[in-house]
Amino acid sequence: MDRRKLILAAAATGLGTSVGLGAGASPRQGAPPSGPPSANPPVVDGRQQPAYPTGGAPTYSADELIRQTSDFLGVTAESAGGAVERVFRDNGQPTGYIAGEEGSGAIGLGLRYGRGLLYMKGRPTTEVFWQGPSVGWDWGGNASRVFTLCYNLQYPDAVFRRFPGVEGAAYLVGGLGVNYQKADDIVLAPIRAGVGLRLGANVGYLAYSRKRNILPF
Repeated sequence: MDRRKLILAAAATGLGTSVGLGAGASPRQGAPPSGPPSANPPVVDGRQQPAYPTGGAPTYSADELIRQTSDFLGVTAESAGGAVERVFRDNGQPTGYIAGEEGSGAIGLGLRYGRGLLYMKGRPTTEVFWQGPSVGWDWGGNASRVFTLCYNLQYPDAVFRRFPGVEGAAYLVGGLGVNYQKADDIVLAPIRAGVGLRLGANVGYLAYSRKRNILPF
C-alpha cells in the first residue's frame, strides 16, 4: 500500500470513531449514581427532614370534627366548637384523630394511661395505646375521654413514638382542656373533657404504642 492509501485509510478510521462517539457520546453523562440510596433523611435549610412523607393525607374540616368531638365527649356543640376552632386556628386542618379514654393521677409526679382508635381517611382504623409520666402542680386523679387531633400524620404507623408535651401550650376552652405534643413535624392536640386541674400534667411526654405497656418510661 502506497503512502497516499495509508493516509486515506487512517483518515477514514478517525472519522468513523468520531461519528460513533457523537451518536452515543458520554453514555453515562447525567445517569444516576450507582449504589443504594442514602439511608439518612434529607437535610433542607439545615434541618433534617423526617424519613416519612409529610404532605399527602386527606384532611378533616372543622365541621366534621366539631360534630365528632361533641358526640364523643358528650359536650355541647358550642363547647366542642370553641376547642376545635382554637386548635384549627393554631394548626390548620388535621389528617387524623384519635378517639379514646384514659386514666391519670398525680401527686406532683403524674402517670397517664390511655387507649383509643386512630381514624384517617382512606386508612384502616388502628388501635392505639399511650402511657407516660408528667410533672406538674396538679394533685389527684381522674378518668376522662380524650379526642386527639393529629397533624402532619401521613400514615398510621408514624404515630407510634414518644411525643413530648409542648411546654406552655395548654389551656381551657369551654370547659375542655387542650394541650399540644410534638415529635418531628407531627403535632398531636388532645382535647379532654372534665380535666379540671389535671391540665397541669402536661410537662412530660406520652409514648404511643401498638400494645399496652405497664411501665410508662
